[in-house]
Amino acid sequence: MRTINAPAPQQTGPALWKVEDEDTTIYLFGTVHILPANVQWFSGNIARALETSDTLVTEIPEGAMDEPAMKAAVVAKGTLPEGKTLRGLLNPEQRQQYEAALTQLGAPADAFDRYEPWLAGITLAVMPLIMNGYDPESGAESVIEAAAPADATRLALETAEQQLDFFDKLPPKSQVAFLMSSAKDLDRVVAMMDEMLNEWLEGDADSLAALMNSEMTDPVAATVLLHTRNERWAEWIDARMDEPGQVFIAVGAGHLAGEKSVQDYLAQRDITVTRIQ
Repeated sequence: MRTINAPAPQQTGPALWKVEDEDTTIYLFGTVHILPANVQWFSGNIARALETSDTLVTEIPEGAMDEPAMKAAVVAKGTLPEGKTLRGLLNPEQRQQYEAALTQLGAPADAFDRYEPWLAGITLAVMPLIMNGYDPESGAESVIEAAAPADATRLALETAEQQLDFFDKLPPKSQVAFLMSSAKDLDRVVAMMDEMLNEWLEGDADSLAALMNSEMTDPVAATVLLHTRNERWAEWIDARMDEPGQVFIAVGAGHLAGEKSVQDYLAQRDITVTRIQ
């Protein structure tokens, strides 16, 4: 059975878990992909776990999305076929909400007309954060990569192209739902992200996951973007436990709390997960 230990009073900061046997320790750390540059969080148990690990595992290889080939793939996968426009996929109410969101950002109504809904949704979610001091270059993964031992093996659970496909292959209805979750709450994006950041820094994993996944109301998107991946990652962890060593896994914090989390799928495999911070 899974065991989640409450952190000791002196332990503060983002949540950290571990899975271990006689010769293998695997740490599970939930990241936030975009953070303000001045946020200080890397210390204590997290720093020690990373610095003593011989393997660092992330969702995708560090910097993979910045490769020219991947930037081209984003354009190719995220562009609608000729003759179609994003606003043409929306009903009148959706179109009104979407255009209002663009106006709020100071962008023309046709700014993302060539985008598929999933790409427009990601863009709408990120733009207000960047405009308010959040920086993808300051995300937790960047800090972890820089602090990891230089000789540590780097592995990834997925490829960058796989992650693009998760979004690109969503049914049109699910893509539009994903877009509208960003558009209709645009004026709350920064406030919600500030709240998520506070929950993350306090180590309140359950509240953080609830906030992160609250807009994931479409069951198809939730299955594709969260649950199926969590189950596959738990399978990877199970197999990796057969090899000795110390592994630090850093994945989005929304994957490590709530129903059908990585820990839930590990529990189904009778693997004990212990919270250490």
